[in-house]
Amino acid sequence: MELTILASGSKGNSAYLNGESGALLIDAGLSARELLRRLGRAGGDEKRIEAILLTHEHSDHLRGADVLARKLGVPVIATEGTLAAFFNKFGDRGCVKAERCVTGESFSLGDFTIEPFAISHDAREPCGYCIGEQDLRIGCCTDTGIVTDGMMERLAACDAVLLESNHCPEMLENGPYPVYLKQRIRSKRGHLSNSAASLCLRTMAGRVDSVLLAHLSEVNNTHEKALSTALNGLGLYADRMQISVAPQHPWDDNPAGCGLRL
Repeated sequence: MELTILASGSKGNSAYLNGESGALLIDAGLSARELLRRLGRAGGDEKRIEAILLTHEHSDHLRGADVLARKLGVPVIATEGTLAAFFNKFGDRGCVKAERCVTGESFSLGDFTIEPFAISHDAREPCGYCIGEQDLRIGCCTDTGIVTDGMMERLAACDAVLLESNHCPEMLENGPYPVYLKQRIRSKRGHLSNSAASLCLRTMAGRVDSVLLAHLSEVNNTHEKALSTALNGLGLYADRMQISVAPQHPWDDNPAGCGLRL
């Protein structure tokens, strides 16, 4: 499997997971046209996409899902709460096939085995995903204020993990955001800080081979801070895990792109 980041951050999020016989799109937080443009630049094939998995209904994860699902003729898969918000936003046009998933219950799609799991974010029914194909397993967990023991158990059983590392606490505290927004971000239903992400990595050390840090704030974080906090948190375990950071615009700012390959 290969996970390619098409967008990561507050302006939009999407990842293309390419497997042996098909592919999945995880979130669609840019316009359908822009996502297909980036997918083409990344060398992906839109005809291989079997479904669009949504983590929650915030626009930076949902924006292009309706148009893209209709264009590709693939289902949108999400929890009941996210689907309700999806149709509230786009309307029931009768063109999008929606399939409900339940956190904690695995299902199969082509050769993929997909397990949605509950996360902690200020959305209706947000989730992350653990996705397996043959003997390989990738965990996707962004937009969560905390990582619970149950979440950690699932992520630590993966070969690779896409994990939020949203903000540097000091930059957030001293930054330009109003107080209410700072409180939201650092709450248990907000976003994971660099330091919180590094604690997760230390727990995963020796079990997870590769981690891609994602959903970095452009205002309250930097690539360098996220990476250095992660490596410092790993300490002596730093050589046991490959760490990389997803840029906001991987196929414009960085022609080499960014992702995870298993």
